[in-house]
Amino acid sequence: ARTSGSGTEQLSYMLSGLVWPSSGSLRIDGRDVERLPAAVTGRRMAYVGPSAYHFAGSLRDNLLYGLKHRPLRPADPDKAAGHDYRMEAKRAGNPDFDVNADWIDYAAAGAEGPQDINARLLEVLAIVDLKGDAYRFGLTGTIDPERSPEVAEGVLMARAALIERLRAGGNDDLVVRFEADSYNGNASVAENLLFGTPRVPEFASKALAQNATVAAVLREAELTEAFVGMGVTIAKTMVEIFADLPPGHPFFEQFSFISDDDLPEFRTIITRVESSGVDALDEAARKLLLGLPFNYVEARHRLGLVDGKMAERLVAARHRLAERLERDLPDAVEFYRADAYNAAASLQDNILFGRLAFGQAGAEQIIGDTLAEVLDDLGLRETVIEVGLDYNVGLGGARLSAIQRQKLALARALLRRPDLLIINEAAAAMDGAGQQRLVERILDLREGQGVIWVLQRPELASLFDTILVMRDGRLVEQGSYGELTQRDSAFKDLVAAE
Repeated sequence: ARTSGSGTEQLSYMLSGLVWPSSGSLRIDGRDVERLPAAVTGRRMAYVGPSAYHFAGSLRDNLLYGLKHRPLRPADPDKAAGHDYRMEAKRAGNPDFDVNADWIDYAAAGAEGPQDINARLLEVLAIVDLKGDAYRFGLTGTIDPERSPEVAEGVLMARAALIERLRAGGNDDLVVRFEADSYNGNASVAENLLFGTPRVPEFASKALAQNATVAAVLREAELTEAFVGMGVTIAKTMVEIFADLPPGHPFFEQFSFISDDDLPEFRTIITRVESSGVDALDEAARKLLLGLPFNYVEARHRLGLVDGKMAERLVAARHRLAERLERDLPDAVEFYRADAYNAAASLQDNILFGRLAFGQAGAEQIIGDTLAEVLDDLGLRETVIEVGLDYNVGLGGARLSAIQRQKLALARALLRRPDLLIINEAAAAMDGAGQQRLVERILDLREGQGVIWVLQRPELASLFDTILVMRDGRLVEQGSYGELTQRDSAFKDLVAAE
């Protein structure tokens, strides 16, 4: 069915049991919806509205949420809630279900259990055109190579295959790879110094200026004053470039080393340097300047701060830092190794094992396409998408776009395979082609099952068996697309108006 006109939203609410009619009754298959228990409507019906809400957690968690009604299998002994938890729940008048048990109704999704639920998740993601997004999320995700050694091995194979594929296409200069004894001008000073991925917050780029181990290495390598000097140059440049921009301007986030809130403080520091020199600065100012070079990328920012001599000094400091970390803090940084998987780095970083060269036209597109080809050849695309299922969507789905949130809500409803699916303008944010494609795919998947869809575009109603036209809260017409367009009708006027 398809509804259009004033009152359609309220009708969708009533059909899904979200509101009740003020008079009369609403029956589906001869049964009064108002009398059906929530245990039935919650499983047999699904509603997707124009604004979707999602819970803080992964894509997978949000997809499976609609399949969780009550515990179906006990938790692993190591994860089961203890006796005290159950007693406390009973005393508070709450259900004493084990929150760590497996609540997922796999059968409702058409799966036999945890071993094949991923196939169903990928199927519904493909239907709503969210599989490509999950693939991109997966590239930014990480895996535990000890738990998934076959994935880690496949990523290392992809690393080697990508090099060969780029070389064969004459594009091997688009990625500047990490080498233990060379400075990578397309990576930041911090990345070059650590030559690895931080595993603890103290070694993140923004924290290195306060890191005692890094400070000691810079002193030993006689680089502290050089870093302060580099910070002065960066601060002067930033103050000149961003002086006239209003607070909150997007350029601060995209290009500046300094936030708009900190710009006045650095302006004061630069004024002091110009009048009295660097030696006149107090320790707090020196610390601020010392922190600026860590995010500097020579190939991108091009201030000439890392010449050949400075690059050699930074590589020497890298080796000195590595020795100290291996001795005192072996778990702080996962070092780059050409023949090893980096458990702290993303899948994409592991495959590239380097940084894209700045200034190369179309480099990102070429690398993206070549990477996808390599993963397809090795049969790893589905694996990457499964990693993408662990992507954290943020509070309320804040890390997703509006369209992605709507697609995820539709996928969650489709996964449940309800008897009746009610969709209230859930595709309104998409363009015309996207809406058409989505409606056709969902109707194909739901063949033989009930679908009621409140549409924005009247011509899409041609895909449905029955059309309901409402005006001022009342049903004014119903019939097939052919019936309503072959005579003068309110629906025909809607189609003509569009």
